[in-house]
Amino acid sequence: MKLRTWLRPGMLIKRWILLLLVGLIMTSLALAMGLAWIYRNYEFPASATVLVQAVTLQFIPHPFREILVVSAGVGFTIFGFLQLSRSLLSPFLDARPNGPALAEIIATHRFGVSEPDLRIVTIGGGTGLSTLLRGLKQHSVSITAIVTVGDDGGSSGRLRSEFNMPSPGDIRNCLVALADSEMLLSDLFQYRFEVADSALDGHSFGNLFITAMTQVTGSFEQAVIESSRVLNIRGTVLPSSLDDIVVSAEMDDGTQVVGESNIPLARKRISQLSIAPSHAEAYDPAIVSILAADLIVLGPGSLYTSVLPNLLVEGIAHALRFAPAEKVYVCNVATQPGETDGYRVIDHLRAIASHAPGVGIDRVLINSNLAPAETRIKPEWHVSAVEFDGLHEFEGRMTVDQRDIVNPEFPLRHDPEKLADALMAIGREHLTDVAQRPAELRRGYAIAESERVRVGAA
Repeated sequence: MKLRTWLRPGMLIKRWILLLLVGLIMTSLALAMGLAWIYRNYEFPASATVLVQAVTLQFIPHPFREILVVSAGVGFTIFGFLQLSRSLLSPFLDARPNGPALAEIIATHRFGVSEPDLRIVTIGGGTGLSTLLRGLKQHSVSITAIVTVGDDGGSSGRLRSEFNMPSPGDIRNCLVALADSEMLLSDLFQYRFEVADSALDGHSFGNLFITAMTQVTGSFEQAVIESSRVLNIRGTVLPSSLDDIVVSAEMDDGTQVVGESNIPLARKRISQLSIAPSHAEAYDPAIVSILAADLIVLGPGSLYTSVLPNLLVEGIAHALRFAPAEKVYVCNVATQPGETDGYRVIDHLRAIASHAPGVGIDRVLINSNLAPAETRIKPEWHVSAVEFDGLHEFEGRMTVDQRDIVNPEFPLRHDPEKLADALMAIGREHLTDVAQRPAELRRGYAIAESERVRVGAA
């Protein structure tokens, strides 16, 4: 990718390197001609003859001496040029260790922001979504993260209650995951105060920053936009709704649990999830992003407290039904205590189909490498690898895609790079299908475009 960028016409790099080489060759020829003239026209003292013969490599036969000299000269030139470039540019590149590559910076300066390879929309929240975003931002893609705002626990819950605003926690995690700034600023946003008997105890700086920005700008959505600029993120983070959403769950035994943070604590099997208000209004930019996407990714993340609450927002589910993009569900690699104990992949798919009928998942992406889970998961964690047997129920309705996407060092999580690479391959495959099946798929894009225009005009 970087080499292709360097070779792109109009970069104003190759021509000057070529001119530099021509200049070096001309200088070398001039020196060679001058030395040859001196060698032919001057008598060297006998004491210097041996030295001259050694310097001119007379002891090596033709053409090997020329090959040796040319090879050494080219090697020294390339090495010196690279080291000089590194010395001149390192102060600027080191200041942004997680920033774009030099080739991308120059290409953007020459041609402006290039059209991304894919427009990817991710839907979820929590640690799982942050992991995915860290991998995707390394690719030339347009990223939009649609995040749940129903968290009512910890710092987010306290700020939400006190300031009557959507929960900032999952938004903060996604902003940091997409940050293109120095590590210090990202660490600052994730810093959590731990001062006993203090009003700040348990609060993260990022949550406080977003809350303060909400008060300054007068709206949560503007606060997210300004926070995105501060962190210089490589993408867009959007709430699924700006309403004050409360997540509730009905358990198998008929009991009701209110509050997203309380659901895993009940330690019971979840039967049905709901949100209040039941007709929460979807955030319009989120709808537009879904309708314009090439690839829509649900998960990874907590099924009942990160993924499904977004799908229970009617406008989000409605947009997903219209969206012509490939819709992929990234299944978690391990079960989650209090939410998906004993769940298989089939249970995840049934839960999505039950809570968001008609959304139409096209593909489920499953981790195929169970070896790390078998050797590294400890019994006291009370988790296990998610099994993927019994998927015949959805046979013919979606593609079952098994790939090695687990983090071998921490088998409860996906590997960001592996997961991003897998989704990029899926997205490109979908774009190829669009080109090969124009009538059917482009009709879907036309419907989505009309719906997008309707939402934008509303």
